[in-house]
Formats: sequence, structure tokens, C-alpha cells
Amino acid sequence: MTQRSGSFLAGVLALVLANLLVPAGARAQVASNDTPRQRAPRILNESLAGRDSFELYCAPCHGADARGNGPVAPALKTAPPDLTQLSRRNGGAFPADRVRAYVTGTGRTLPSHGPAEMPVWGPTFRVFEADVRVQERIKNLVEYLASQQRPSSAPGSDGAKLFADNCASCHGATGTGNGPLADRLRQRPPDLTLYTSRNGGVFPSERVARIIDGRDVPSHRDREMPVWGNAFRSSAGGLSPEAVKARIAAIVAFLDAIQRRNS
Repeated sequence: MTQRSGSFLAGVLALVLANLLVPAGARAQVASNDTPRQRAPRILNESLAGRDSFELYCAPCHGADARGNGPVAPALKTAPPDLTQLSRRNGGAFPADRVRAYVTGTGRTLPSHGPAEMPVWGPTFRVFEADVRVQERIKNLVEYLASQQRPSSAPGSDGAKLFADNCASCHGATGTGNGPLADRLRQRPPDLTLYTSRNGGVFPSERVARIIDGRDVPSHRDREMPVWGNAFRSSAGGLSPEAVKARIAAIVAFLDAIQRRNS
């Protein structure tokens, strides 16, 4: 794409988005008034509801159903992602912290030349409203996206369900080590949400998979945690090695998604 055509596309998108960002009531007011001051559009929706913010700011590109089919999508260089698949791509856990960071702009690398196609909403919102409202708006928007996730349909691929069924009794529903059986163990279960922060900001997926599988733990070591490699293989009439590996990978992906990362 040439520089001139790129600039033209950016201008067209800016005009389209500007029109979409103006609430219907404000557009009617603009049409009925003549002075320049009165013609200035109201950019922000007064509502802080997540659904309202999504429809106003996100749906033009991501679509009303959040699947990436908004009216502006065909004009973008990169097709908007399907936002209903975020949990399925993260082991069944909605990556709320990552989504929040991406929306605000702190969790992505911005281009050094020219604007990003997706607006950096954190600073953009703060131009028009107080920080406390910006925080509430983004929080509600992230919660709305979490409510739009489509559950996984592949057996054994939902890490969140596998964790809840097999691990939460000791490690707790949130993975922090406060499960109902934790006090009965000789050693309290570790906080599984701290793997990344304890490993220099990198989630040790291979090591976690080996811990869960458990079959390469030395025989002289005492292990209260079940050897899930054997347990999964002998369950449900005998799972194949590939199915066992898929279950462990799903749990690992879930644990990666719930890590508390320094931001």
C-alpha cells in the first residue's frame, strides 16, 4: 500500500469512526443547531455499562456479536479477531488482565510510525472524562467481553473445567492454594498464579506440564498431588496418550491464563 493510499484509508476510517462514535441523540442535536460550538459532537456515551461501551467503540470493527465482522472490518489491514474465542484460546480461562492491558494500550507494542488500527482506549477516554470513570468503563467493558465467550466443544480441551474438577479441591477455585482440602495436607498447596512472577516474567509451561503429569517424579519422593498422567490415562475407559497430553496441555494453558503478571 502506498503512503498516499494509506493516508487516504486512515482518513476514511477516521471519518467513519467519528460518525459511529457520536450517539444518535447528539447527531440529532447537531442537525438542529447552526453555531460551531453547538455542532461539536459528544464523543463519549454517558453510560458506563460494558455493553454500551462495546457497541459504541468496539462493534464498528469487531461486530455487534464480537466475532470480527463489524462494518469497518473490511477496510482494515488486519482482520479484527473473534473476541468470543479468547477463553477457548487460553485453556478455558478468560485472560482478563491481558485484555484490560491491551484495551488500555499497556499490553501491546504500538507502531513507531503512524497510528495503530485499534485505538489506544485508555488515553483516549482520559481526554474526555475523569480517570475514575475511565477505570470503571474499561472494567465493565472487559467483564462484558468475558460474558460473550463461547465455551469449548472439544472433549477434554476446557482447561478451566478440568482444573475445577481435578485440582480446585486442593489448589482452590482461583488457583491460590485455598481449596477445601488444603488444610488436610502435610504441605499447603502452592499459589499457582505466581509461576510467572517467580520465573522472571516467563510462564514455565514445560515444567508445569511435567509436574501435572507426575510420571517422571523420582520414586523416593513423597508426592501428595495425584499423578495425573496415570489418573487421566486410566479414566473414562482408558484415554490414549494423545488425549492425556491434550488434557494436561489444557490445564497448563488455563494456569498460564490466570497468572498474576507485574504490569
